[in-house]
Amino acid sequence: MAKRMLSEAEGYELFQKYGVPTPAFQIVTGADEAAEAASEIGYPVVMKIISPQIVHKSDAGGVIVGISGAEEAKKAFNGIVASAKEYNPDAEIHGVIVEEMAKPGLELILGGKTDPAFGKVITFGMGGTLVELMKDVTLRILPVHESEIRTMVKEINAYPLISGYRGMKPRDEESLIAIITGVARFFEENPNVMEFDINPLRLYESGACAVDARIIVDDDYRPVGRKQRKLVPPEYFTPRSVAVIGASSDQKKMGYAVLHNLLHFPGQIYPVNNKRTEVQGLKSYPTVTAIPNPVDLAVITVPAVHVPKVMQECGEKGIPLVVVITAGFKETGPEGKVLEDRMLEIARSYNIRIVGPNCLGLIVPPRGLDTTYVHQSPNPGNIAFISQSGAIINTVVDWSLTQDIGFSAVFSVGNQSDLDFLDYLRFVEQDKNTKAVILYVEQLTDGREFMEVVSEVARKKPVVAIKSGSSQKGQQAASSHTGSLSGSYEVYMEAFRRSGVIPVRALRGAFEAAELLAAPSGYLKGRRAIVVTNAGGFAVLSSDYADMYGIQLIDLPDEIMDELNEFLPDYWSHGNPLDLLGDASEKRFEQVFEVLARHSDLWDIAFVVGFPNLVLTSEGLAKQVIKFTEKTPNPVIGTFLGGESMDAGIKLLKEHHIPNFDELEQTFKVVGRVVWQRCRAKSIGLP
Repeated sequence: MAKRMLSEAEGYELFQKYGVPTPAFQIVTGADEAAEAASEIGYPVVMKIISPQIVHKSDAGGVIVGISGAEEAKKAFNGIVASAKEYNPDAEIHGVIVEEMAKPGLELILGGKTDPAFGKVITFGMGGTLVELMKDVTLRILPVHESEIRTMVKEINAYPLISGYRGMKPRDEESLIAIITGVARFFEENPNVMEFDINPLRLYESGACAVDARIIVDDDYRPVGRKQRKLVPPEYFTPRSVAVIGASSDQKKMGYAVLHNLLHFPGQIYPVNNKRTEVQGLKSYPTVTAIPNPVDLAVITVPAVHVPKVMQECGEKGIPLVVVITAGFKETGPEGKVLEDRMLEIARSYNIRIVGPNCLGLIVPPRGLDTTYVHQSPNPGNIAFISQSGAIINTVVDWSLTQDIGFSAVFSVGNQSDLDFLDYLRFVEQDKNTKAVILYVEQLTDGREFMEVVSEVARKKPVVAIKSGSSQKGQQAASSHTGSLSGSYEVYMEAFRRSGVIPVRALRGAFEAAELLAAPSGYLKGRRAIVVTNAGGFAVLSSDYADMYGIQLIDLPDEIMDELNEFLPDYWSHGNPLDLLGDASEKRFEQVFEVLARHSDLWDIAFVVGFPNLVLTSEGLAKQVIKFTEKTPNPVIGTFLGGESMDAGIKLLKEHHIPNFDELEQTFKVVGRVVWQRCRAKSIGLP
């Protein structure tokens, strides 16, 4: 894809059409011409090299400022050209731009890039020569409304320098908003513009000036068209009969593991093996077409070269859904892609839908369906897990069995030759067993459609996502400041936040957030919180963590204080967190919970922090927490800290679907992230 960089002058001319103020300028190709242009513009002037190969002009000695006379202008021209040639002997030099020297101001950056998944993205933040070092930027996926632009401006850490800091006069924020609005419109209306940045954009007490402009265009660029999508009937994922093609009795083969995990499936199972009449105690068939009864789902484990032929047989049999576990397709290179395309062509001719290839398969625990080769099938539950990594599914399923976590569905998307994230999201959206969704995302192909679909799903069921690839080790040098500042990971994070998806970094945090949100009282409507504990140290730490993670511990009003003082010891904490002291009994907790429940309108979340002691058993505390949840519409979140002595109480909470954490900071970290995203979702119109 051939790209070219417009000259600074071309950039100025384009931006001027969209209301961006720029300096007066002329382009020159000789020293005498430079002196004449400088005189016409008026001293002082700035002179800069014009070369598509030199991105960072200052690094190349290609910028000289404060030129105040004709001889100085001539000298500057010769010096700039010589430095540029020394810096990059192969660089094309198109001349030197002579421009009005803008007065000093607050230096900002305004840029844009075309993300391969999500399209046009704009970036705003602190600019100047230290822009990559400071990295004080924020971004938005276009289109963007003025209200979001205003929020964007306020998000950067340096916003006080715009609004006025320590006696400094405020800068012209309204002009800045108008410029960003115009630049966003410019980027949308010019599809061949791939990247741009204005750095610095100098902001004054009145007005602003774009001191440098870089625009990269590709006249051959065509946005990728949307995938033709046909709805997958939900019943495809709840089959009555399954065939395993490549079924085996050899424990070292994939066909053995897949069939083994299907042995507890309550429907019909048909092993297919052209060399055996019986596999793992079940009658085997030489081909799928030899099976005398209908087959709803086929799982293919044979080598990749045989898959097209097997797909043909599945088509002849009239099988609607095929899971291709086998690897060796487009992930291996051009030859593998040809094989995958052939397989897909055959499938489409028979209206077969495909999971994979190169995937772990799918699991629907409430149905007893497991087409994967995981070590042990997971338990039924209410969390759906959709992953681009089969290895992570293997690990998570194994871990879930020790943590008493169950799944409504597990999907390994593989190469997504046919079905992709969006198809699985649509299934879990309407699945009555699914209360929360976790995504593990490596890369999306159509980010725009993903945002549309996942935002609709998130309106009905909470969606939590982990995006791999936050580090950019070995990343090639970007062609603009914006390209280096707004990497793919940051764009995904913005897409998640804008779609109502809760982004997390760790698998443990993802499941803790999902379990919290899947709980009957898991809808967190605000950040006002109370903490009830019998441990002074944990009360202090709770205050610290609440402040750290954006949870607002409310001040207890006089009416609550008066009620509590009637029965609590004189030496209780008299504040929030409510430290009921180490000798707190079940009765004391019960009385406090009754008072708080009567005043549920004053708080949004209750944290109950318990520790092992001889006065109050974990079961006793858990029973009071359960009663509390029955008396308040607000979510109650447990943090039962300690070892085995707390297990009985934790078990009781889990049985009643009350969230519990085993580490105090993690409690506030996860809840804080969920609350933050909920509040942000409301601000952009999501529930």
